[in-house]
Amino acid sequence: MKPEVIVILSVFVAFAIAEAVRTNFFHKPNQQTRDGVIEAASTVLLLGLTQPAILLMAAAFMGAAFPAAQDSLIGISVLAQIGLLLVFDDMTQYWWHRTTHKTPWLYKLHRAHHDAGYMSIRIVYRNGFFYYLLMPSIWLSGVLIYLGLAKVYSFYLVFKMLVIFGAHSDIRWDKPLYEIRWLSPVMWFLERTISTPATHSAHHGKHLSDGITNYKGNYGNLLFFWDVLFRTAKITRRYPVEIGVENLEPMGAAEQLFWPVVRKT
Repeated sequence: MKPEVIVILSVFVAFAIAEAVRTNFFHKPNQQTRDGVIEAASTVLLLGLTQPAILLMAAAFMGAAFPAAQDSLIGISVLAQIGLLLVFDDMTQYWWHRTTHKTPWLYKLHRAHHDAGYMSIRIVYRNGFFYYLLMPSIWLSGVLIYLGLAKVYSFYLVFKMLVIFGAHSDIRWDKPLYEIRWLSPVMWFLERTISTPATHSAHHGKHLSDGITNYKGNYGNLLFFWDVLFRTAKITRRYPVEIGVENLEPMGAAEQLFWPVVRKT
């Protein structure tokens, strides 16, 4: 197992333990029986099948189409490599995420992520199979790895997942920091740079009328800066009382995981 994978799994387990101690990892508010099944299945599918397969296919395509390009970017600066990853991985994911919320049939690929009535580390990988299969950023990451960014990508991915885990967890690490007055300038900068529990839980809020929820915005994964730049940001330093989807019919577990192959009849 690759070192970065071990680190990411360790961080995931650390958040899970923290939730088990403080917010009850296994029994969340509004949890339904199917939630655990959806979360386990989507996580295993992504990490065990979809992502490895996409990276292999991207490398195979590049090897066949552009064999001379392999490792051609390995000599550029680390900052340049990070910049490429932020644009072609994280910004591209922002636009994919935004597009799925704006396009009704694509939203059904992403619906599983919002169907949970709670925030938790458990929902990080909770998405339909085809949501990840079609996600451009994973394919582009595979291309960048082929071009020589593998080493920097491993460090980048650890940091990105640390931020994403922290933003989805119901361990609100930002809340006590907001209450420290002298940290206010730091938090002002931080919440406009990376995703935090406050900004991302707003994206998962159930009711627009609460003044906090912004499920047509706050799309950022690693960088919340994309929301600031593209004017989809809403910052309140508060957290929605209810999490979930508003005014939508129930969607079964199989349909959440495998739409459009599985559809409600």
